[in-house]
Amino acid sequence: MGRAVGLFRRGERRSEEAGPYWKQRSWQASAGFLGLVVVLGGVTALTSGSGTGGDRVRASASNGPLSGTSTRKDGRPAGCRTDDSAGDAIPTSVPKDISWRALDVGRVPVSASAGPTRIQGAVWWCFAHTPMGAALAATVIPTQMSGSQWRTVTDQQVVAGQGRELFVFQRTAVPDTDGTNSAPATSSYAGFQVTSYTGTAASVGLLIKSAQGYARTSVEVRWSGGDWKIQPDGSGGLYSQLASEQSAVGYTLWGV
Repeated sequence: MGRAVGLFRRGERRSEEAGPYWKQRSWQASAGFLGLVVVLGGVTALTSGSGTGGDRVRASASNGPLSGTSTRKDGRPAGCRTDDSAGDAIPTSVPKDISWRALDVGRVPVSASAGPTRIQGAVWWCFAHTPMGAALAATVIPTQMSGSQWRTVTDQQVVAGQGRELFVFQRTAVPDTDGTNSAPATSSYAGFQVTSYTGTAASVGLLIKSAQGYARTSVEVRWSGGDWKIQPDGSGGLYSQLASEQSAVGYTLWGV
């Protein structure tokens, strides 16, 4: 009898975790890493709240930096400058100017040449039109989704459509963090892997490191309105489910 009950409870947990990700207890419990990524397989959410990396001026969908029509011939928003000389070459190393900045509940890599080179309120934007720029966008933009300015970021940096509408519906039910958790960071972005790139869309694998080892997830980005934006899936997800990773082999590491 006890064994049967135990099997039932384990089956019940598996059933719950197999359902829509926004209904999973682990997802609801940790709106931190990647904005809303769950604690899964022992990977703890980033919780360093030392700063936001920018002011908190609210921008609306109608007046944000990626709204309206660009006046530049290359289709990029006015004021956006990046080094796009790498073209479509998949990076095997990171730019020499990579540094780390606090953002809501974690730290993200930024580059003066590959982006984000502009910060307007909650929107960190202007990424290089290269695989490196796509990797940085896939890392930085979803991390913004834990704070109170997530709607602004969503309006400006998530591709419009049913996927975005579903994400907004799901995200509304999750409390904002805004870096209020003062616990030490226990996991971090370790590296990335650009698995596909066309110039108009890219798939980026993100490597996460914690005391328990490595985990991976993936993010889809699309070139839209002169910059990289997150392309949500049909269920409103901004990233794939976290999974364990054996090693960092095959990934380009950000470095310390």
